[in-house]
Amino acid sequence: MADVVVTLKVMPKGVDVDLNALAEKVKEKVSAFGGEVGKVEEKPVAFGLKSLMIYFVMPEGKGSTEPLEKEIEMLDDVESVDVVDVRRAVG
Repeated sequence: MADVVVTLKVMPKGVDVDLNALAEKVKEKVSAFGGEVGKVEEKPVAFGLKSLMIYFVMPEGKGSTEPLEKEIEMLDDVESVDVVDVRRAVG
């Protein structure tokens, strides 16, 4: 089985959310799901609000990321989670 590279966009509930702490919580969820986070970026949205872009690799055989998305959405500071991109890893 190949690996897939997944990009998640995590929207915090507001501008006062500590994005570093939120990123650590999301990384823990991804690791528990069987993925390995490669990079985390903050992207400006509007009016000081920033989203987190989480880039991670997971085994293709794991299937859908829906269970992971639901786990992340249950975090207190998360407004929403969207899969932005899924690509098969070359290697």
